[in-house]
Amino acid sequence: MKFFETYKKQIFILLAILLVLCSFITAGLKQQTGLVGSAVGFVVTPLQKLSSSITGYVGAQISSLSEERDSEAENEELRAQVALLEAENKRLSLYEEENKRLSDLLDMAQKYPAYDSIGALVIAKDPGNWFDTFLIDAGRDKGVLPDMVVMESAGIIGRITETGPNYSQVQSILDSRSSVSAMSLRTGDLGVVRGDYTLMNQGLCRMEYIDAESEIMTGDEIVTSGLSDVYPPGLTIGYVQEVITDANGLTKYAIIAPAVDFKHISSVLVLSEELEEEKSDQSTTTQQTEESTAAQESQPSSTPLDGEGGERP
Repeated sequence: MKFFETYKKQIFILLAILLVLCSFITAGLKQQTGLVGSAVGFVVTPLQKLSSSITGYVGAQISSLSEERDSEAENEELRAQVALLEAENKRLSLYEEENKRLSDLLDMAQKYPAYDSIGALVIAKDPGNWFDTFLIDAGRDKGVLPDMVVMESAGIIGRITETGPNYSQVQSILDSRSSVSAMSLRTGDLGVVRGDYTLMNQGLCRMEYIDAESEIMTGDEIVTSGLSDVYPPGLTIGYVQEVITDANGLTKYAIIAPAVDFKHISSVLVLSEELEEEKSDQSTTTQQTEESTAAQESQPSSTPLDGEGGERP
């Protein structure tokens, strides 16, 4: 087979020459008669059969080669079409992923209507499985400043630690340098949620300084307490996984499973500040409280003077 493939062209030329010779011989036989003609016919007839067989084989090979070339060309065309379809499919997948990110950002913004917010996408992270520190594509150009809170739809991620012209660095609550004033939503017990280097490898945090008599228990939702200049109150941090009493017996600590999936973060929401109407409402409430207090203090007291048993003359 290898010999045929190597000398295929030469073999076809030789067979063609033999066919032409056989044709001439056959044509000459038709004009010859008698004993000599019969003898020659006796010799040539097998050659004619061989010629016919060779002709059929050569024709079949030529047809097969032609079909093979056509099939190869058709396969090349199909491969090109498949490549185009795969590229289009990837492009549509990217659009779908981008639309999902934008939809997630919109859902997050609607979940925190009291805050002016900035949507951003994750563009880089530190090596490792967990998002302890990472970069987003929003910086000073979009009004992002240090210590702004970073959220996801499930809860709190962390805070901005550094800003650039068009990027910012986020420190998540998993980072060992992070600390967040927190409390149990059910009992109001206070504590501080800190990042722990050992627990970070499991995607967990540690809530410290819990009073020994607190009723905090497994499954409790932990939220920001508001006892901080960075984190406003009521933002979900995570859920208690385990409560442990310290060796001194005076305090407890809890293992916290964050509400956010810190293995998969693609889009975030930066809470810049409370909306003006919220500030206005709070300012009005504060002003009314101050006015009420001032009015009460300005009213004359009906309490008798020290050492006197009756009303003031």
